[in-house]
Amino acid sequence: MLAVAGITASNAQSAKKATSKVAKVEGAGMAFETETIDYGTIAHNADGKREFVFVNNGTKPLIITNTQGSCGCTVPTTPKEPIAPGAKGIIGVKYATDRVGAFTKTVTVTSNAEGQPTKVLTIKGTVLPDPVKS
Repeated sequence: MLAVAGITASNAQSAKKATSKVAKVEGAGMAFETETIDYGTIAHNADGKREFVFVNNGTKPLIITNTQGSCGCTVPTTPKEPIAPGAKGIIGVKYATDRVGAFTKTVTVTSNAEGQPTKVLTIKGTVLPDPVKS
């Protein structure tokens, strides 16, 4: 009986830790699932669209005022509406996969997030050349 009670209490604590993984902040907050997307090795002209998913871990609405790619080959999309506290949002990014070779690019996100109003996200990978036809 004591063993079962101990396991149940341990599982409850683990579940509590998992749900409180994202720390709450006063004001608006922005916690990303990942800050780097690795495309891996992809084909020339493959689909270059990916998504950065985040949650507003703050107590006030999060407003993203700007997203800027590090070059013209990296085009981000920005949520237009404020993200409510606890809600998820998405910053889309499209890399121009017509450029062959390795790449590492960034997207700079500007918002009203407390403590870190500017966040730099990274995409990387390698675009393979077309196969040689014989």
